[in-house]
Amino acid sequence: MSRAEDTRGSRNIGLEQRRHQREEFRTAVRALLMTPLMTPAHEEFPSVRRQADILRAWFSRETGWPLHIEQEGARLYKRPAELSATTRGLPDYDRRRYVLLCLACAALERSESQITLRLLGERLLQLAAEPVLTSLGFAFTLGTQHERRELVAVCRTLLEIGVLQRVVGDEEAFVQTRGEQADALYDVQRRTLAGLLAAVRGPSTWRPDDAPDTLEERLSALVDEHVADSDEGRRTALRHQLARRLLDDPVIYVETLDAEARAYFVNQRGAMAARLCEASALTAEHRAEGLALVDETCLLTDVAMPAEGTDAHATLLVAEYLASAIKRSDALDADANPHRIEFSEHEIVAFLRDAKIRYGRYWRKSAREAGAERELAGIAIERLEKLQLIVRGSEGIRPLPAIARFGLGEAEIRDTPDARRASIAEGMGPA
Repeated sequence: MSRAEDTRGSRNIGLEQRRHQREEFRTAVRALLMTPLMTPAHEEFPSVRRQADILRAWFSRETGWPLHIEQEGARLYKRPAELSATTRGLPDYDRRRYVLLCLACAALERSESQITLRLLGERLLQLAAEPVLTSLGFAFTLGTQHERRELVAVCRTLLEIGVLQRVVGDEEAFVQTRGEQADALYDVQRRTLAGLLAAVRGPSTWRPDDAPDTLEERLSALVDEHVADSDEGRRTALRHQLARRLLDDPVIYVETLDAEARAYFVNQRGAMAARLCEASALTAEHRAEGLALVDETCLLTDVAMPAEGTDAHATLLVAEYLASAIKRSDALDADANPHRIEFSEHEIVAFLRDAKIRYGRYWRKSAREAGAERELAGIAIERLEKLQLIVRGSEGIRPLPAIARFGLGEAEIRDTPDARRASIAEGMGPA
């Protein structure tokens, strides 16, 4: 081999290595965004370990989120830029269930390396009897099947996160038999448990007389970060806040920003979007009203759209309906503000009732029953709200500008053999 050929071969190997490192870095970034509390069992954890130094530096520079990577796991301490959002949180969790989750973590923190479901329930009973909780009207007895199911739901959340690992047992049997003849045994992963709270300051560090009073004040105090008293410090804080929203929220609307953040965002959003998209393999969608970083694979999201299934199809139909209505209104009245049009839930229910006539044969059987369109409408509205495509107010449902991307016009229906088999698998198609 000549020296020139050897040089070209070395150069190609170097280019291939850099390409692989860049792709692995992107994969690791995306994995941490979706799973900020990562155990070694995660398929991308080896990539995160290999890219640890670069990842720490990137998240610190772009978002201000600390990243800890150890042999036992990784923790990206994501702190939301917007605390007032009501669409965040674990699925099917209300305030009561969050209290139970916190109590379960407190019980596990004091437990041995293994614990049974029944013993965890008994310790929850002790913690739930604290005078502070009972004075607020909180009660937990495990005396009903509903309460046992709540405990199991919390345990399954901890299993998904990796705080618990099931050794043996059956949670459903515990629910049905009052825990008298069934139980489950878990290993407690203390390193994962220790990283569960992503607060800047732990809630137990306040003295009773200094603790914040309201929930909003407590949330703010938990994530309040020091900002250097200088122009550069304030600019850095603004950049971190906007980057967090771009990576963690579906879209940023200019009208939701205060004057200082808006000025910075308008001037810097192009450069910010380019940097964030380069690292996360997202696509920037610029609009006059704001900016969204879109994942064309629909994997870097908790709520994918479009997606498979009856609920997702109904959500897409409602989005198209609202976007088309805006277009029609805008065409009729050029002076109207199309983003202030509001719809009632009854209108959406009526639309899905009509859509059921055309598309019902592709939906699951229960969605074709009389009155099912009301449940479908509720699911669609909730999904669209989480994606920040609509906002619910006292006067109705108002579509937001980003919903215009779903105004695609009339759909073309193709009943392929694969689609037919998928419909049957979900319980769809003619009865």
